[in-house]
Amino acid sequence: MPAAKKQQAVEIGGRSLTLTNPDKPMYPSGFTKGQVIDYYLRAADTLLPHLQRRPVTLKRYPNGVKGRYFYEKDAPSFTPEWVETFPVPRREGGPEIRYIVIGDLPSLVWCANLASLELHPFLYRVPNLQRPDSVVFDLDPGERAGILDCARVALLLKEALAARGLECFAKVSGSKGIQVYAPLHTAVTFQATRRFAHGLAEQFERRHPDQVVSKMAKDLREGKVFIDWSQNSDFKTTAAVYSLRASRESPFVSVPVAWQELEAAGKSGEASVLDFDPAAALARIERLGDLFAPVLELKQKLPAG
Repeated sequence: MPAAKKQQAVEIGGRSLTLTNPDKPMYPSGFTKGQVIDYYLRAADTLLPHLQRRPVTLKRYPNGVKGRYFYEKDAPSFTPEWVETFPVPRREGGPEIRYIVIGDLPSLVWCANLASLELHPFLYRVPNLQRPDSVVFDLDPGERAGILDCARVALLLKEALAARGLECFAKVSGSKGIQVYAPLHTAVTFQATRRFAHGLAEQFERRHPDQVVSKMAKDLREGKVFIDWSQNSDFKTTAAVYSLRASRESPFVSVPVAWQELEAAGKSGEASVLDFDPAAALARIERLGDLFAPVLELKQKLPAG
């Protein structure tokens, strides 16, 4: 993509778009907005199925990751008519929020051009706002803990879920943690998934008190992994699989990982093997396909009790 122009008219998927400031650095490493757009273009075939019919919150960085950012929930007034939106009620009442639903390549590129480095979808698909299609565990390391500690907890979590008849899949967050998804795609409520996740997190805290905490207070997390069960809510979003992240000097991607990779990382003690920049993420897609594909359709029932 040419870096010299400040504006570039392009035709994508039958839509005319104007890309602005493609040469503007988004990360201190020099990764530009043009490269952000190029990454999302190349990842689109794999990413878009995970965004279909999901309202998203855009995390926008107009001046790069070192500048001020904001969460865009309501679709801005200049949103093209061809970008799908869906009204979602506010928890506190008042006017509905008109979330963007990224259903096609032009919409994805349009969002990337807004410096939406991160894409955060809900756990439901419209119009079923009260039906999550997965139960999710967000593993967040406290001070003096890291992603390898999260990997060890994720492996224990896999065993616990398997004992309850649930297959699950892991992805690195692209920041410092790991997220574990157990797809459901059956009749279930957020109340049930939240209760299940909370109960399992508390059980882990009792069984592994030196490794795990289930309470949200940050002063309890030092040297431990917080199992964030609260993500199982109709009002919370999680960084999408294959989304860029904006937490470091260089771009890293939230990438699915095989359980064997987490085991190998834990044995080697090399946290860096769980870092994937955009080039590495695209190479993995080319080589391995979508390791998160089962999350799209695998039907499982949430255990009772």
